[in-house]
Amino acid sequence: MPEKTGSVQERPGTALPKALEPARIEARWYQAWLDRGAFTADARSPKPPFCIVIPPPNVTGSLHMGHAFNNTLQDIVIRYKRMDGFEALWVPGTDHAGIATQNVVERQLAAKGLSRHDLGREAFVERVWAWKAESGGTIIKQLRRLGASCDWTRERFTMDEGLSRAVREVFVRLYHDGLIYRGGYIVNWCPKDETAISDLEVEYEETQGALYHIRYPLVGGAPGEGPVVATTRPETMFGDTAVAVHPEDERYRDLVGREVELPLAGRRIPVVADAYVDREFGSGALKVTPAHDPNDFEIGRRHGLPQVVALDTHARMTEAAGRYQGLDRYEARKRIVADLEAAGLLVKTEPHQHAVGRCYRCRTVIEPMVSTQWFVRIKPLAEPAIAAVREGRIRIIPEQWETTYFNWMENIRDWTISRQIWWGHRIPAWFCDTCDDIVVAVDTPTTCKNGHATLRQETDVLDTWFSSALWPFSTLGWPDRTPDLEKFYPTSLLVTGFDILFFWVARMIMMGLRFMGREPFRDVYIHALVRDAEGQKMSKSKGNVIDPLVMVDKYGADAFRFTLTALAAQGRDVKLAEERIAGYRNFINKIWNAARFVLMNVDPGATVGRVADLPRETLDLADRWILSRAARTVEAVRAHLDAYRFNDAAAAIYDFLWHEYCDWYIELSKVDLSPGADPAARARRQAVLVEVLREALALLHPIAPFVTEEIWHALPRRPGDAEMLVTAPFPRPDPARIDAAAEDEMDFVQAVIVAARRIRGTYNLPPARRIAPFVRFGAADGDGTRRRALLESLARTYIEPLANAEVTITGPGTAPPRWAAAEVVRGVEVLVEVGEAAIREEAARLEKELARVEGLAAGTRAKLAKADFVARAPEEVVEKERAKLAAYEADARALADNLARVRAVIAGA
Repeated sequence: MPEKTGSVQERPGTALPKALEPARIEARWYQAWLDRGAFTADARSPKPPFCIVIPPPNVTGSLHMGHAFNNTLQDIVIRYKRMDGFEALWVPGTDHAGIATQNVVERQLAAKGLSRHDLGREAFVERVWAWKAESGGTIIKQLRRLGASCDWTRERFTMDEGLSRAVREVFVRLYHDGLIYRGGYIVNWCPKDETAISDLEVEYEETQGALYHIRYPLVGGAPGEGPVVATTRPETMFGDTAVAVHPEDERYRDLVGREVELPLAGRRIPVVADAYVDREFGSGALKVTPAHDPNDFEIGRRHGLPQVVALDTHARMTEAAGRYQGLDRYEARKRIVADLEAAGLLVKTEPHQHAVGRCYRCRTVIEPMVSTQWFVRIKPLAEPAIAAVREGRIRIIPEQWETTYFNWMENIRDWTISRQIWWGHRIPAWFCDTCDDIVVAVDTPTTCKNGHATLRQETDVLDTWFSSALWPFSTLGWPDRTPDLEKFYPTSLLVTGFDILFFWVARMIMMGLRFMGREPFRDVYIHALVRDAEGQKMSKSKGNVIDPLVMVDKYGADAFRFTLTALAAQGRDVKLAEERIAGYRNFINKIWNAARFVLMNVDPGATVGRVADLPRETLDLADRWILSRAARTVEAVRAHLDAYRFNDAAAAIYDFLWHEYCDWYIELSKVDLSPGADPAARARRQAVLVEVLREALALLHPIAPFVTEEIWHALPRRPGDAEMLVTAPFPRPDPARIDAAAEDEMDFVQAVIVAARRIRGTYNLPPARRIAPFVRFGAADGDGTRRRALLESLARTYIEPLANAEVTITGPGTAPPRWAAAEVVRGVEVLVEVGEAAIREEAARLEKELARVEGLAAGTRAKLAKADFVARAPEEVVEKERAKLAAYEADARALADNLARVRAVIAGA
């Protein structure tokens, strides 16, 4: 329950503490929201559904900046929809993260001198479950610190019983539909994790290596005769079972059908013709290693070649390598190259840049290897998934990612789903030791189809992404037709990073269409990376990691969340610096102080009226202006949130609250709130101040939930108010409040005040000095007459207090002060006497600054004119220089304009 200060039970007019203490209000309000079930969705509610399923973080994980960014955006949307009348459900949960979690526990065992094999499978799995129970909820607790409004009553884990049942059901159905099969095929093998991994789990990076040109002696040929093959991996030659050449390559036409000798092995292998061979690469002859290269595997199948395994599961040489048996692949490479050279078979070695595949988890270089694995036949699943996006039933935002999605999906290969580890969903397949039958079943079978009871279960587990692919419907209770499934499937939105577009998003689409007959979500919002201030990827090795929880402790969750939101432009990486978070903390403090001002000017226990009850003619210009600006801000924020333009929503709220409400309306209100002011005017100001602030807090709540809830409860309450802001209605547009004329008039008044202030600042006039600006109108016309009358009516109440000035409003025949600085505002001159010395000093300053900026521009222009610089410098460096030049040129134009105005004053005097 919230404590007394700022709590639900407080009376109107209660003052807020002078200093905002984020930690105090965050813990208190989060618990209050939980106590009142504010995040719990009702599957039987008549409200329209809106559902998000969280991208489940690894149960091994702790909160990093990517999680913080992703979950902040999800929370903004779910809070917005909850307030906007939807039955909003945000399903939380964690992923068992097969290999990653197993590695954590294996490292714990290794520290004690043990391995999983010492424990055995059953004991090891129990050990992992125990670790999960002890430490697996860390990231969930950390998400709560951010303010994530998940429905924690529905929290799921990919290996809980309900989801495990869904996994078995899907596997069995796909198997019986012919879409899962088992066979010996070339797979990506991670020697460190000792398991197969899918194509998606291999990350390729350009590496400087060597291309070795090796002669394969022609059997029966003269010394030095025989094709030369080029390879980056000579250690795999002991798995060669042929040399292939292109059938139209005249150089090798006579060799096809003959045999060559495998160097250092003495084994004979055939020369075959295959159109796959690239005649332009190397010598045009290709060593064929079916057991260690996916393309060679296909060549071997076409030509009936045997598969000789040269490397084992630890990437060590097998007995097929003869005297090199047992050597690590890289040590073997060194020795083989040396021995080839000694034998006169190494024709040449040349540097070669090529892509090397690595396991995305441990960065170990993968080894293509023939292995018996389980696969999903993917093309029949991919075709409907492609159509769902192409036909617009699923939107990918930003749209640019659709092209990437189509390119990958249209060239997709079968998915290797078996993993040679112990932690995970064990494949529901049993082998009969008496016959060759394989039993695939949801529940443990007792006999095979032939009645034999000699069954043993497959030892492999499923790829972690297999269970994650079912997440949008398995978390809602499938395969049962639960109320949650009926109400909330398909889900509404998925927020995720681009790095798992194929790992997860595409597979969810495929599985959702297959098993639910409908797309799993309507929109997929792809956010970019959070980088450091220089645009570098955050990493511990670089020392540039920003810990989100440290930022929350230091600046408060609201400031941290607002920073991420303000920087979340679609399709653009976030460049995050701690200074930005500190800056937005100032914004949160600004709101806090504005609320304190309002509360100090609301009579304790008084009933503050509703603006709708005030006769429109009693509202002055400032009232009509702020109500109009508030209405437009509501329209803008709703439009931006609906389009997932998070940064634009944040900017609209920021500009309204800081610049319009705080800097202008509060300042303009002080006259009517001062002691002795007209009671009716005071009541009117109170009503507008409170109502606009309440509305702005509701707009801001999805982004900054804690401070807004605290302030909202301190403001005067009204009959029918929601118990808490978290479940209060989100503001809706009120076209009747939009007043274009009031906005235009206030814009003019503000421009006059700003002009007077700018002159004060430019000429260093002391803030306490009362200035005497002349506001000089030109020849009278309808618009000019109206605006002059406006200024005359507002000079004492608006302009003079805010500009600390005594204003004179004149026409074109009035001579200005001799040494007056001028600003022009919509055709009207604002002139302030500053003195000859100040004018001449400003002229000298502008001349010096203009010369400096023009010099910088000239230097940058000269650099960009050098062809060598533009051709050789990295593109980002060149673009940075172009941006600098554009900024210098813009500054120079502004300085020249100001200098011309000052010189005109000197000349006129």
